[in-house]
Amino acid sequence: MHSVIQSVTDRIIERSKETRSRYLAALKDAQTKGVHRSSLSCGNLAHGFAACSVDDKSSLQQFNKANIGIVTAYNDMLSAHQPYADYPEILKKACKEVGSVAQVAGGVPAMCDGVTQGQPGMELSLLSREIIAMSSAVGLSHNMFDGALLLGICDKIVPGLLIGALSFGHLPMLFVPAGPMKSGIPNKEKARVRQKFAQGLVGRDELLEAESKSYHSAGTCTFYGTANSNQLMLEVMGLQLPGSSFVNPDDPLRAALNATAAHQVCRLTEHSGQYSPIGEIVNEKSLVNGIVALLATGGSTNLTMHMVAAARAAGIIINWDDFSELSDVVPLLARVYPNGHADINHFHAAGGMAYLIHELLEAGLLHEDVNTVAGYGLKKYTLEPKLIDGELTWVDGPTESLDKEVLTGVKSPFQPNGGLKLMKGNLGRAVLKVSAVQPENRVVEAPAIVIDDQNKLQAIFDAGGLDKDCVVVVKGQGPKANGMPELHKLTPLLGSQQDKGFRVALLTDGRMSGASGKVPAAIHLTPEALDGGLIGKIQDGDLIRIDAHTGELSLLVDETELSNREAEKLDLRKSHYGMGRELFGALRANLSSPETGARSTQAIDDVY
Repeated sequence: MHSVIQSVTDRIIERSKETRSRYLAALKDAQTKGVHRSSLSCGNLAHGFAACSVDDKSSLQQFNKANIGIVTAYNDMLSAHQPYADYPEILKKACKEVGSVAQVAGGVPAMCDGVTQGQPGMELSLLSREIIAMSSAVGLSHNMFDGALLLGICDKIVPGLLIGALSFGHLPMLFVPAGPMKSGIPNKEKARVRQKFAQGLVGRDELLEAESKSYHSAGTCTFYGTANSNQLMLEVMGLQLPGSSFVNPDDPLRAALNATAAHQVCRLTEHSGQYSPIGEIVNEKSLVNGIVALLATGGSTNLTMHMVAAARAAGIIINWDDFSELSDVVPLLARVYPNGHADINHFHAAGGMAYLIHELLEAGLLHEDVNTVAGYGLKKYTLEPKLIDGELTWVDGPTESLDKEVLTGVKSPFQPNGGLKLMKGNLGRAVLKVSAVQPENRVVEAPAIVIDDQNKLQAIFDAGGLDKDCVVVVKGQGPKANGMPELHKLTPLLGSQQDKGFRVALLTDGRMSGASGKVPAAIHLTPEALDGGLIGKIQDGDLIRIDAHTGELSLLVDETELSNREAEKLDLRKSHYGMGRELFGALRANLSSPETGARSTQAIDDVY
């Protein structure tokens, strides 16, 4: 193992010793000798199988067959989740083939950040992760189930499902992806049209045509944002089948993988002899593996919060220092939009997960000695699935990239360190995704332009107010303030100014996620303005230095002047009512900082 990977892992193990041991003790307490429904009364059990078929009812009355719960995030408005419509029946049939039963345990909400970008509904996005976790727990709380299949892909949905699953960590569980849509217009062309629209050079019709040609069918969006980062993370952590992340929805291989996932979760139940609960698969080593893979591919900055929150749900404490230390030694091996022009289908075709994991294992950057849903050892994930004469088979994956402009090796990386930089200074702590930022654009020292709403920047742009070097500061966007919406509307405007030769950057206590691209963006700033963070005192014209090489994040204003300044009071009334936002006030007010996962204060390590 690489010495830094090992030392960070050891540090996490030591830091988490008490909370992890309590979590594992709770898992032990939740185990049963037989199937879980055997503890139910006759009345309980009769309610649990009342609507089942005669065959399933007969099976569930006996206590020698596993019952698998299906938790689904299906809706047909999300392109990524639309394929899930038929999955429950497919998975039930597959479970029956190996002598088990399956029932839909429950559904969880699934909102699309792509639809809500720049809209009031986006302020519910991060909050929905907690609701998804709780909804998962409600579905599984009937104690009818011996394992679970989790159907979810996008942004907050996978993290929410994972957090909820870990509260039932004594059960084996598999995630079942649906795959990305096929490639549309090139991402470079989509970005060009977006910038032209922001500049007023093309109209809405041209913009909608470009967007529709990019997001054009069922399946996950093909850029490397949070949804595809989720899939990569799950696979490297051993929580879904090898090679299953990026197979298109209509590929016959996808159907075979789905059936095999159902077969496999049945094999992992307690009375199967291969008991492998999710709470043991998710451990310190598997979490480090997930972080390493995220860094090696320039994945979504959202995972700097979600992985922290999911780890806490398993009694494990990770932080941004861990991300930063790992990023310093993990090379960048992938160029997928917004870190390049290729999409996730190109990544998959170039060698995909099998090649990526092979390279990272060979370099000692991943822990091989981990349990996975496919069995012991991460080397199983250097195999890739194939249909041979109609049968699903795993074969050796490629050991050479098939397109070195998209996916490269450890010996010739795109850059020697990972895609993330921890930023520190008198302003606090933030993260900056450097993988898409050219080296010459990574240092910006310029006066501030301060706003408290991303929608205000367009008017400043139209008036020529951005025609200069500047750091755009968007305050009042943290978890407690307004639910921490993503600020995608800023990207085309700032990108066009950078193209004109101006040195520009973004500083915010909000999020950018997969939109973090060629403009340096110091995001997730903590403490947030509502918690008294210094960002609340920044005024127009104040000099700010953002150095993505050194990690410096400084407000260059005299300390005496700052101590005499009063932070401008945030007017958050418009963010606390309408579009359902008033229903989430108690949850929003109790979220922790981004570095601690932006999680509810009732996280599992607080309870234990």
